[in-house]
Amino acid sequence: MTRLPSKPKAPLLDRISSPADFRDFSIEELEQLTYEVRQEMIQSVSFTGGHLGAGLGVAELTVALHHVF
Repeated sequence: MTRLPSKPKAPLLDRISSPADFRDFSIEELEQLTYEVRQEMIQSVSFTGGHLGAGLGVAELTVALHHVF
């Protein structure tokens, strides 16, 4: 039986359910959120397989766009 890798700790990501939840984050919190998003992607792809580079390359862009708009 294949075991799922342990979920990375993501205190900021775990409390977000919509972009409005992080509109007031500081720059440091946005950087931490981006790190957590990347770790989540790495964990998912390490289990399922697939392409990783493109997702990692747009993590900052995605967080920034959701923060502003």
